[in-house]
Parts: sequence; C-alpha cells; structure tokens
Amino acid sequence: MFHRPILSTALALSFLPSALSAQSNSSHLNAILQQMNQASKQFRSARAQMNCQYYERVVRDTTTQTGSIYFLRKGAAIQMGVVIDGPDGKPQKVVQYKDGLLELFDPGVNQLTVLHAGSNQAQEERYITLGFGGSGADLEKSWKILDLGPEKLSEGSKQVQTEKLDLVSKDPDEKNFTHITIWVDPSRALSLRQIFYLSNDDRRTCNYSEIQSNGHIDMKPFAIRKNSHTSIVNH
Repeated sequence: MFHRPILSTALALSFLPSALSAQSNSSHLNAILQQMNQASKQFRSARAQMNCQYYERVVRDTTTQTGSIYFLRKGAAIQMGVVIDGPDGKPQKVVQYKDGLLELFDPGVNQLTVLHAGSNQAQEERYITLGFGGSGADLEKSWKILDLGPEKLSEGSKQVQTEKLDLVSKDPDEKNFTHITIWVDPSRALSLRQIFYLSNDDRRTCNYSEIQSNGHIDMKPFAIRKNSHTSIVNH
C-alpha cells in the first residue's frame, strides 16, 4: 500500500460529520460531474506549482512544503511526478509514479524507496487522478460525494469558479482518511485546492497555482538522479 499523503501532494486529512455520509444527487452536482466527464476526455497533461501544509494535531504544529507536480495520461495509463523544494533551493524529495510503481527519492541520504501497487493499482490511482484529469464518473465510482457549492479561488491574477466537493471513500477498507475536500474547476477537470483529513485528526492542505494543462512537460526537473552509491529499499 502506498503512502497516500505523498501520493496526493499531490498528494494527505477534520472530522467527518454524520451529515456528510449521504451522497448528494442534486441536478447541480450531476451537471458538474458531466462537465468533468467532458473535460476528462480532453485531458492529456497538467503541471502546477504546489504549496502544502501538513497539520499534526498531537503537537499542534504545521509544516509547509512547496514544489511542483505534473500529471500525464496516455490512454488509460497514468504518470505523475513531484519535486519537493529544499531550503537550499535543491530538491528535498522527488516522487515518480508510473506503471503501478511508486519511487520516492531522498537526495539528502541518497536513498530510493520503491513501492509496488500490485493488485491495488486501480485503487491507488484514484488518489493520483483526484481532481487532475479524473472524470465525474471516476468520482462517482469511488466516492460518496457531497456538493458544498461553488466557490471562487484565485489562480494567479484571475478568479476561477470552482465547485467544492467533499468525498468519502466507498472502500470499506479505507482507514487512512475520513474524507477529502477538493475545489475542482470542472471545465478543466483540475483541482485548485485539496484537503485530506486523516483518521488521526491530522490534515494536509494543498493549493495549486500556475497550472498549465495539455502542454509540453519538461521531465528534467522531475528526474530521479540516482548513482552507484544510491541505497534502494523495496516494499
């Protein structure tokens, strides 16, 4: 099983009121999901800058991470990469996902951790595509959806009309998260903000900016630069 807070930085979760357990079937939500279906058909790639805050309830402390993220889709195949910035401007961590394989590289200790999705690949990829090229049908398949209504968010100098959706996993074995809230631009099938609520009452909030969709992705900044001294840990 992958470390999902890293996957959703995105890819990680407040307390789920009982009122959120029922799925919203409003005509407005259906229209939003249909918009996402159409946008998903056109989605090929996305790249964005990200700013993520991880709140740990036990110590009541918030850690901030910045970096960049990309997504590629070719047919049904999904590829994702993340670079977390270090205080010196160099990559502190690099994440790559492709073909059911998640690689996490820590340049500071020169260690590569490899995780295999195996039979859980489809389940894990629902987190990767959450608001990044995923369709409305994908959401309905995996999540109970509560439509919290429209909300405008800033994306650079412009205001973007998003839909705020609260998601509860339909997977009875999901123990990591209680629920996830996303602010999605349905016209592009892209998230501008995500909040992951963990079962231990921690939460991770990620904001995405400078989003470029369906353009060329320069893969060089996301490369894992291992060498003969890199230690490799397989899971």
